[in-house]
Amino acid sequence: MLIVPEREIADLMTRKAAFDAVEKVFAAMASGEAYNFPVVREAIGHEDALYGFKGGFDRAGLTLGLKAGGYWPNNLDKRGIINHQSTVFLFDPDTGKVKAMVGGNLLTALRTAAASSVSIKHLARKDAKVIGMVGAGHQAKFQLRAALEQGTFEKVIGWNFHPEMLPNLEEVAKEAGLPFEAVELTGMTEADVIITITSSFDAILHADHVAPGTHVACMGTDTKGKQEVEAALLARARVFTDEVAQSVSIGEAQHAIQDKTIKIEDVAQLGAVINGTNPGRTSDDEITLFDGTGVGLQDLAVAAAVVDLAVEKGVAIEVDF
Repeated sequence: MLIVPEREIADLMTRKAAFDAVEKVFAAMASGEAYNFPVVREAIGHEDALYGFKGGFDRAGLTLGLKAGGYWPNNLDKRGIINHQSTVFLFDPDTGKVKAMVGGNLLTALRTAAASSVSIKHLARKDAKVIGMVGAGHQAKFQLRAALEQGTFEKVIGWNFHPEMLPNLEEVAKEAGLPFEAVELTGMTEADVIITITSSFDAILHADHVAPGTHVACMGTDTKGKQEVEAALLARARVFTDEVAQSVSIGEAQHAIQDKTIKIEDVAQLGAVINGTNPGRTSDDEITLFDGTGVGLQDLAVAAAVVDLAVEKGVAIEVDF
C-alpha cells in the first residue's frame, strides 16, 4: 500500500491538476462511465462533529475508493487545526486490495474549489467582470483563487456573517491585483458570478440579491438541513449539479424540492454541459445555479492523480499491508 501524507499534498497537487481531474470525472458521471455510492453523513453526538463516507467507482479511470471524514467545528479554536478533516482510500478494482491512503484535507479544499470553477467555465457569461463571495472562511480563499482563473474579472465583492474575516477575501483579491469591497447582501446584485461557501442552515442569499445573467455556485450545502440560498432563487434559475441524487437529498435543491418550488427534472448534471449533451446557459439574462454537493468521485479523481505524482517524485511511502 502507498501512503501520501497530508504534508506532501501542497507540493504535488496544483489548482490546474485538480480542475482537470474534476472536469473529467463530471463528464464521466454524465456519460454513465462513473457513479457515486450513497453518502453516509451523520452528526456523531461528540464535539458537534459531522462524520461520513463518500465513495464511488470510475470505470473509465478504474478508480475505486472512498473518503472518510467530516467537519469538526471546534478544531480551530480548541486545537489550532482546520475544522475539515478527511482521508482518502483507494482500492484495486480488480482484486479489492487497498492501493493507497492519501491525506484528504488540502485535496478536499482544492477539489471543492475546482468544482465551482468548472461550473464558472461552463455556465458563467464570458463577459463576467465582478465576482461576489458569500462566506470568507478557510475554504473561501481556495474558492476565490480558483474562480479568478476562469475569467477576466475586474473586482471582488464579499459578505460574511463575521465581517472581521473579510480580509481573507481581500488578501486573495490583492494577490490578483483586483480591488475588493465589502457589501451587504443586497449589494450582491453587482456580481456577475456569486459563490456561496458557508455552513449555514438558513437561507442567506435571496432571489432578489441576484441580478439577471448571474451565475451562482452554491458550495456549502452538503448535509440534510443545510441551506445557503432561498428556494425562490432556484425557481428563477436553470439549476445544475454534480449529482442529481445528492442535490435533491442533501444539496441546495433539497429545500426547493420539498416545497415544490422545482421538480427533480429541473436539476441537470453539469457533466452533460461539459459533454455537450446539455446546452447550459442559453442567454445572457439567464440565471444559472450550480449546486455543488461534493461527490466521492471528485475526491477519488484528485487522490489518484496525487498518488501518481507522489510515485513519480519519490515521496510516496510504501508499506506492507
